[in-house]
Amino acid sequence: MGKQRKQDDAPEPDAPAAGEPESVADLTFEKALKALETLVEQMEDGELSLEDAVRCYERGVALHQHCQRALDTAEQKVRILTERGDGAERAPFTQEGEDQL
Repeated sequence: MGKQRKQDDAPEPDAPAAGEPESVADLTFEKALKALETLVEQMEDGELSLEDAVRCYERGVALHQHCQRALDTAEQKVRILTERGDGAERAPFTQEGEDQL
């Protein structure tokens, strides 16, 4: 049987306390993006105190940086895979309805 935790045991040192957000570094890209969208909505509502708004802004910056690093990593992986390809010439990606130059 697994080790049971006593009620008076302190929480794990790295675990967020009840109601505290997860560490940004532990979030997946999708969860970080959703958290960032939620923060933006809260800040746009204009109901936060100055201190809470600054706290949200700081977390938003951290979430943005985390998402950007994840995107940069994914882009680099795609580049590496593309360069390792079969030698066929690659056409630039364009979205539907976008004119090709």
